[in-house]
Amino acid sequence: MSKVIGTMSISLDGIGAGENQTLERPFGGIPPGILHRWMFETPEENRSEIDAIVDAGAFIMGRNMFGPVRGEWDDDWQGWWGPNPPYHRPVFVLTHHARASIEMEGGTTFHFVTDGIEAALERAQDAAGDEPVHVAGGVSTIRQYLAAGLVDELMLQISPVVLGDGLRLFDGVGQWPLELVASRGASLVTHVRYRVSRPSQDG
Repeated sequence: MSKVIGTMSISLDGIGAGENQTLERPFGGIPPGILHRWMFETPEENRSEIDAIVDAGAFIMGRNMFGPVRGEWDDDWQGWWGPNPPYHRPVFVLTHHARASIEMEGGTTFHFVTDGIEAALERAQDAAGDEPVHVAGGVSTIRQYLAAGLVDELMLQISPVVLGDGLRLFDGVGQWPLELVASRGASLVTHVRYRVSRPSQDG
């Protein structure tokens, strides 16, 4: 079965996004781009990690990551990434509102899953084959998969900034022992990769 990897850029205090996302503020109430300067200002310094983020057989994301639309779908909305999203694989979007799949340029197809995180994971693993499945965000989506014990590894990009307020990745997920797999510091980010262990049921 394919490995499940949660990927996210966060602040030093664990914030991955702000509250109140809108079309004009994709990350809500945190400064625009504050968590992704490393990706856009120093891409060559971080090329291997940028490539690793989209190196998966299939992806899962929450509706908030796909876009700011709430309630029934606006069929004109096809994601933040333009006609050729960076995934180039099947992407399974968690939602409460059914929508037909959207085929994009470059091999990305967005599928909309209304029957929960386990169903989305099953479909993603079927599509991925032996390749990993990346849970690409947002914060609440990775939280759900962590809390359900469905994440094998975390691949985090930690920006050297303290935001104070926002959506913290590890709020409400319980206690999870993490084993460091790899780490690398760069000028605008520290890349860390952890193996996630199930917490002990003793005591």
